[in-house]
Amino acid sequence: MSFASLKLIPELLRAVSDEGYIDPTPIQIKAIPPILGRRDVMGCAQTGTGKTAGFTLPLLQLLAPQANTSSSPARHPIRALILAPTRELAAQVAESVRVYGKHLALRSTIVYGGVDIVPQKQALHGGVEILIATPGRLLDHLEQRTVNLSRVEILVLDEADRMLDMGFLPDITRILAVLPKERQSLLFSATFSEEIRRLAKELLRHPTLIEVAPRNAPADLVTHEVYEVPATRKRALLCHLIRVRDVKQALVFVRMKRDANRLARELQRDGINATAIHSDRSQGEREQALADFKENRATVLVATDIAARGLDIEQLPYVVNYELPYTPEDYVHRIGRTGRAGMPGQAISLVAGDEIKLLAAIEKLLKRSIPKLDVPSGFTPEHAYDRSRRRDEPAPRGASPRTGDADSRPPRSPRHGERERENRPSHGRSSAKLPDFDFTKPYVPAPSSTPKEVPDDLTLPFRGRPKRPTAALLGGTPGPRKSHK
Repeated sequence: MSFASLKLIPELLRAVSDEGYIDPTPIQIKAIPPILGRRDVMGCAQTGTGKTAGFTLPLLQLLAPQANTSSSPARHPIRALILAPTRELAAQVAESVRVYGKHLALRSTIVYGGVDIVPQKQALHGGVEILIATPGRLLDHLEQRTVNLSRVEILVLDEADRMLDMGFLPDITRILAVLPKERQSLLFSATFSEEIRRLAKELLRHPTLIEVAPRNAPADLVTHEVYEVPATRKRALLCHLIRVRDVKQALVFVRMKRDANRLARELQRDGINATAIHSDRSQGEREQALADFKENRATVLVATDIAARGLDIEQLPYVVNYELPYTPEDYVHRIGRTGRAGMPGQAISLVAGDEIKLLAAIEKLLKRSIPKLDVPSGFTPEHAYDRSRRRDEPAPRGASPRTGDADSRPPRSPRHGERERENRPSHGRSSAKLPDFDFTKPYVPAPSSTPKEVPDDLTLPFRGRPKRPTAALLGGTPGPRKSHK
């Protein structure tokens, strides 16, 4: 089947031909006809199979009748809203809209956080038909009343499972409240959990479900590998694999942003050109890091899961899970960066002892076991520091904390002052053994051998405030007061 058989207009067929595409992918074959029929669609397909073009092409065709070259902003209201969870994914969608719609007189723009909002206001004020946005920055424009969504005809939620997750649901709810009730809604993603599917059905009207692959399935062209290695030896093993396999490009995933920065610095110290991308970096820094990686100026791109959504890197050969994700579905998104557009790829996971349960959850989701490869000599657990010993358990005398073997070094001589402290007499401390005391019996004072006698004229001390003589007016103390009869 060709793109022409999907009843696309000549302008779109020309744009597709300019990009070198001949045959549509399965998700495009199944998604384009119902979208052109103005039906709500919930599409699920493997990452890298053309989901973005699956909704971009029919969206452009539906808006083509309203295309015009007028300079008046009133002639260019927002008719299509595309929401994406990350800036990188929003930029990729905006690029697809620009490429496929270059022969149509339709305007589009992108708004996301991390950059100056003023140019975005100016673009919106000039009028656009297609708006690509992240939820947070779109809410900023709504609060400042710089965007009007009252004429939106098509709503697209890309990577819908993340967009409809509990973290994004309040923002999505606020955005949906200002959209027209009569609209066409499209949801596309690589994974759909049962909870997200139920939630999506509440937002769609009789949706058409499209699944062109087993649910939550990774790309078939990706080879999975697992190395069981201690956490303290992961970086050394990663450097070893990069050098032995002559890796030119590798996308390495970690969980935390601070870990991404630290791993990139350590790899650079090891002689491997690496850079990092995560949400704490500015938009310019993220774009520069991604550009360096795509143009082979950086061998390793260390990223958090923010880069697992929407990054399209041509012929990326390796994806490394330096740390396994807590959510099994995120594993599918991570490795989906490789094995795209018919090109093979490899997904390598470095699994520590505390990540075995995460690996089991991933294998359960994939419904198959991932091959475990032999760890090269020097990276096995016995070569790493033994963390299994409790902290309060003393190490054997004469054992080295790193290898566990007897320490062959001679005993050190006492430091300065140690010999003096050993011979220094104790002050007020008695080394005599204290008598045993039975705490189960009531206390009875021991009888004194020589009881002390208390004198009869012993007066107890006065416990109140002492009486002081009152000073007289003319000096001296007043005499005894005489009674007046």
